[in-house]
Amino acid sequence: MKMRGPIFFSLLALVLFVGAFLPRPEGTNPEKEAVLMQTMLEGLRQLHYAPLELDDAFSQKLYKLYLDRIDSGRRWLTQEDIVKLEVYKNDLDDEARASSYEFFNQSLEALNAGIEKTKGFYKDILAQPFDFSVQEEFEVDGDKKEFPKNDLELRESWRQLLKYEAMLRLTDKLEAQEKDESKEEKKSMTELEAEVREDLTETYDDLFERLGKLRRMDRISDYLNAFTNVYDPHTGYFEPKDKEDFDINMSGTLEGIGARLQTDGDFTKVVSIVPGGPAWKQKDLETSDLIMKVAQENDEEPVNVSGYRIDDVVKLIRGKKGTTVRLTVKKVDGSIQVISIERDVVIIDESYAKSVILNQPGKIENVGYIKLPRFYADFNRRGGRACAADVAKELDKLKAQNVNGIILDLRNNGGGSLSEVVSMSGLFIEDGPIVQVKARGMMPKVQRDNKSTVQYDGPLIIMVNQFSASASEILAAAMQDYGRALIVGSKSTFGKGTVQRFVDLDMAISGYNEIKPLGELKMTIQKFYRIDGGSTQLRGVTPDVILPDRYHFIEVGEKDHEYPMDWSEISAVNYDKQNRLGDLTDIKRASGERVKQSEAFRMVLESAKYLAEQRDDTQYTLNLEQFRKESEEMEARADKYDNIFTEIDNLEVNNLAVDMDHINSDESRVARNDEWLKSLRKDVYVDEVLSIMKDMTQQ
Repeated sequence: MKMRGPIFFSLLALVLFVGAFLPRPEGTNPEKEAVLMQTMLEGLRQLHYAPLELDDAFSQKLYKLYLDRIDSGRRWLTQEDIVKLEVYKNDLDDEARASSYEFFNQSLEALNAGIEKTKGFYKDILAQPFDFSVQEEFEVDGDKKEFPKNDLELRESWRQLLKYEAMLRLTDKLEAQEKDESKEEKKSMTELEAEVREDLTETYDDLFERLGKLRRMDRISDYLNAFTNVYDPHTGYFEPKDKEDFDINMSGTLEGIGARLQTDGDFTKVVSIVPGGPAWKQKDLETSDLIMKVAQENDEEPVNVSGYRIDDVVKLIRGKKGTTVRLTVKKVDGSIQVISIERDVVIIDESYAKSVILNQPGKIENVGYIKLPRFYADFNRRGGRACAADVAKELDKLKAQNVNGIILDLRNNGGGSLSEVVSMSGLFIEDGPIVQVKARGMMPKVQRDNKSTVQYDGPLIIMVNQFSASASEILAAAMQDYGRALIVGSKSTFGKGTVQRFVDLDMAISGYNEIKPLGELKMTIQKFYRIDGGSTQLRGVTPDVILPDRYHFIEVGEKDHEYPMDWSEISAVNYDKQNRLGDLTDIKRASGERVKQSEAFRMVLESAKYLAEQRDDTQYTLNLEQFRKESEEMEARADKYDNIFTEIDNLEVNNLAVDMDHINSDESRVARNDEWLKSLRKDVYVDEVLSIMKDMTQQ
């Protein structure tokens, strides 16, 4: 939703006057840059939920965040460069008010000089063979590195980086050759090592060519986003083209892989997987994976996408239905995996609510299960689908089957429409407040369900995990506060308790068409609060029954971001707590005992500990023999955890008869449905929730 804001300021002529006297580096438009800064500042001042004081403390945060982002891998700048830039450390607030980009210009000059300097490094280094018998280590996490002291140290860091990348490629070639059963003559280590260096040279030739084509506005976007992210992680500046990229929806008729991406340092990060899309069906690509390389089909050399613009990465990944793309990704645990995905039309059906009947003879039978991937609402089409109405239909279908209880699965549901979550909450309770929404300096507005009718009043369990965010947290919190549903899942939900809106900056000033378009500003303008007065911000929703998962020992969610907004609370509103769940002590104890005795959950916890260890272990040997040995051990352990979930005995998952005509009307829909049912039959969390449902209904 865009906000049609007021004219933010009337002294624009003064800003332009000041801008006219600013230094003019080549390719700049000082008037536009000055107006952009002032419009953004005034928008943040007027509309952001918690506007910050532009002072030295702000300047220091911006300084560090910006430098960490433009050289996250410590590949371009040295401490000698930092000393020259450090004189601006306390001045960025003053520069912003004066529409000055002096620090930015100096940083850009240092960055470009560093790029030009290192262009010679990689060619010289890759011209000579690497000695992989030497015992040395390479730190891959830029956050753990200091900037190199001087050019000599910078060159040495490049030598280690290139040696590390060469070792990865050489390992792949050696493994492929060892598995090759053909009678063709095998290449020697010397030949393979030379091939690797040649490949790397081409890769870095391409990287530096792309870096040379970056526009000044690309770099200004980086600076402005560092500026806005000091306010909070969800406030950001979008160039007109970046806004278009941000809105790419891979769940329509787009032919691609069905993944939403964003820039993360030098890499491209997977932020969500579209249900039903090729990546979702293939299952190896996951949220938070970093895409390092992209290759077309199975016989082409991968393109290193480090430093690529997001739109360039998307262009490489998207393609015609039936073609294959190979992604080299870095997983959360630090392991590297090559994932082949066949492109297809991303089916929007899989983003909609759907239901099945679950049976476990001898335990509990005839339980309804609804999967809701997101809180969708089509505001652009009259009569478009909306999730509250769709869930109401699923409830009616399940009630017609006389189900003994209903499970609503909100795992990995990142949220969506506020109005839809309010309407959906009303399906389970009589009229009453659902959520409080507060803007800065305003009294909270209570969003209510005003319908006294209850669509479903039977036993209800809501499943969540740490990627259940925003609207998912509102629904879970409301049902928990009312005592209407049992919440089951990971230690907490995501913890995003804020609301953002896009502000079209062109609408913020009148005239000046010669410098437009300016782009858009996504701003946090409100916070959510539970009806009991607490916020979901940072803390999320703590389930009534907690089940371990692979992130059990890792902090993920809102609290993992830099400069997230604080948790806070306001007064509770009056509501009629139903407390239909009663005392949960026995239910929690019984679930805990089952989890302790479960081999699958034991393996989940073991996997979670391993993931936490691997995430912290970011130093790699550059000795080939030792690296291959450690890689084999890592792969063996990863394979062990990949096969934790097998088909659960006695768990029956069946479609509703009324859905079969729709499912059978399309061959691809049949295949997707079969895959979904198969995954549910292996879902240890669904299995445990059925046991909890049995305990609930037999109290």
